[in-house]
Amino acid sequence: MTRKTFQKYSGNIFIISALITLTMFLLGYRSEVGLPVIILFASLALYCMGHAFFKNFAFTIWVFAFVSASMFYPSLFGVWFRMDLKVLIVPLIQIIMFGMGTTLSVKDFGRVIVMPWPVFIGIFLQFTVMPLAGYTIAMLFKFDPEVAAGVILIGACSGGVASNLMTYLAGGNVALSVTMTSCSTLISPFMTPLMMKILAGKLVPINFLAMMFSIFNMIIIPIVAGLIANSILYSREKWANRGGSLALISAACISLSVVTMFIREDFLGPLGTIKNGIIIGFILIGIVAFAKLIVSIKLKGPENWMNKTLPIVSMSGICFIIAIITARSRDKLLTVGLALIAAAIIHNFIGYILGYWGARAVKLDENSCRTVGFEVGMQNGGMASGIAMEVLRSASAALAPAIFGPWMNISGSMLATWWRRKPAQKPAE
Repeated sequence: MTRKTFQKYSGNIFIISALITLTMFLLGYRSEVGLPVIILFASLALYCMGHAFFKNFAFTIWVFAFVSASMFYPSLFGVWFRMDLKVLIVPLIQIIMFGMGTTLSVKDFGRVIVMPWPVFIGIFLQFTVMPLAGYTIAMLFKFDPEVAAGVILIGACSGGVASNLMTYLAGGNVALSVTMTSCSTLISPFMTPLMMKILAGKLVPINFLAMMFSIFNMIIIPIVAGLIANSILYSREKWANRGGSLALISAACISLSVVTMFIREDFLGPLGTIKNGIIIGFILIGIVAFAKLIVSIKLKGPENWMNKTLPIVSMSGICFIIAIITARSRDKLLTVGLALIAAAIIHNFIGYILGYWGARAVKLDENSCRTVGFEVGMQNGGMASGIAMEVLRSASAALAPAIFGPWMNISGSMLATWWRRKPAQKPAE
């Protein structure tokens, strides 16, 4: 089946499911409309994935499909084989962050030496404007303490990797965007707990150290593992392109992960809280080394196979995380959902505006201003979701990240399209 044929079938299924949904609503069968709604969003997402322009919105539509499934059938994302699916949230976030790490290299962090001022301005705005905006919005909307803490939390997190894509689509300074995301992520174990302690400490209990180690466990260690995997995947050195070396690396990493599993957490002391991240990191490095051995060495496959695989894995992981959170807060979402959507739009808009004009105020060039706008306006929703569930232990606090994340992708795509049609003038020589 060709792409055009598949896209045509997807479009037809979307139209049919939309007509069925509308008919059922008009006839009053609103509680039975779940399946047609899910098919509607899923078919629309498949259609958009094959479209040159609308493919940027496919991820968000997939989120709508998963949210619809969790709202109509919450038990699907509750317990599987006596296992509560919420235990998958942290490992899924670690896999997503590992994928982010594989797209980075050491030079992305070292680039801050070349462009220190724009990076400093962006990070300063990131960790001041967005947490304060989140706190102000939460107070104005008079959210429950846990929901309010979630709004503040999404503002207190580092920049999201989606900002790099939006900067690229807008024709902005991609190198600056990647460097800002990398640096804000590196300091997030300290800045995120600090801002939460200051702004949300009176709403919910905030354990600074627990949150800091949780971020190391979920975010920093998987990213470091991803950096190591990046050097294995793309290095031109002989050791990285020999079957024997890759097999040895894979076996060593898997063995180290098994050994780490049997180390007692109390023996590791404070490092016991990051044990899970170390295990996942070793496993993923081992898998990448083995996959390169098979795909690149044995099968002589394409070098960019990881770049094609990771976006699908990340998208699937984020959709599943949002569905798990939504299923646990379905009733709460029905009461505060519209208010949270409004809060997401306002918070995101403030980030874009103050990020862009803050950069203009210190006389950065136009491309850098647009880049800072994306970086400040788009947060790491996965990090916020993980902290809400793992540290705050509140599905209600995780609602804001679950709603803010999809909206940031929608608004970011629209803003990127707008700026791409209005390319920035190059600064005078």
